[in-house]
Amino acid sequence: MSYESRDLTAPSYKNGVEKQVTVLLSDIRGFTDIVESYPAASVFDMLNRYFERMGEIVSEYGGVIDKLMGDAILVVFGLPDEAPTDAECAVACATEMQLAMNDFNVQNRILGMPDLYVGIAINSGRVIAGQLGSKHYSEYTIIGDVMNLVSRIEAHCLRGQILLSETTYRLTRQHVTVGETKSIEVKGGHEVLNVLELYATSKPRTLQVPRRERRRSPRARTKKHITVQSLLGKIVSPVVLEAQLVDISYEGLCFDAMEQIPDVSEVKVSMRLDPMNDLLTEAYARIVNVDARDNGYRYGLEITSLDVAAQQAIKQYVDELLSSK
Repeated sequence: MSYESRDLTAPSYKNGVEKQVTVLLSDIRGFTDIVESYPAASVFDMLNRYFERMGEIVSEYGGVIDKLMGDAILVVFGLPDEAPTDAECAVACATEMQLAMNDFNVQNRILGMPDLYVGIAINSGRVIAGQLGSKHYSEYTIIGDVMNLVSRIEAHCLRGQILLSETTYRLTRQHVTVGETKSIEVKGGHEVLNVLELYATSKPRTLQVPRRERRRSPRARTKKHITVQSLLGKIVSPVVLEAQLVDISYEGLCFDAMEQIPDVSEVKVSMRLDPMNDLLTEAYARIVNVDARDNGYRYGLEITSLDVAAQQAIKQYVDELLSSK
């Protein structure tokens, strides 16, 4: 992959220096399920194609790829030199990345691979940048609260969504279109962070974020026992939560649970949809809203990843429920 090169022997990289940067973090939704459902060699090839295309876009807008972390890409704008256009370039870069997923997914279908959906978070602020490590291993990187917050914001991104921190929005508000401000809890619920969903930008040229509409199919009411497990990073928690399915569509579902799900936003849902067999249908989903009730909690979720068999099972189940009305 031919990303923008960096001369790590330059004086500006030798010692940690404070800089104003804009950080972009992208992550593939439901990647854990993809790894479990497809041959490792095919996933490896798909990731390389994905990183190559994303790297081209990052270079076009003057960003520097700081790290590839599994399926995640961490990009910094403002290195080695700061510029007043760093934030607007990051916003445009994120939009181009989402637009590029349309053609990428066409190629995936031809190769028998699933559609990929990406969530992207952007934050701006002061960091310390420099060479970190020892003679055994070192790397150029940045550290600071900006990094922690962009990771927290990214955890709340839905598929195809770009979320901006308030700091980044203030730097770009003259030329972006955004949704309403949304407050999210960070650091274990002890702090609230305001974010805004990006819809479009006009600099350096006019770009619109492609819409990935939720719940494109009608919702079907139902009552069915399901189990839910939280995702801790990329690991499925062994703790199983019993829940009651309330409704379901091709793209999302809603369930009631007596217990409160820990401070996570993504879960694995397992359910038996066919009464004629014991096969489990498993889906990865992201919690989009929670309502506290007298007898527990009601959770609304958007499905982030399904294998082909699960997709067919859910569609058949929803269609049967709707036709029986």
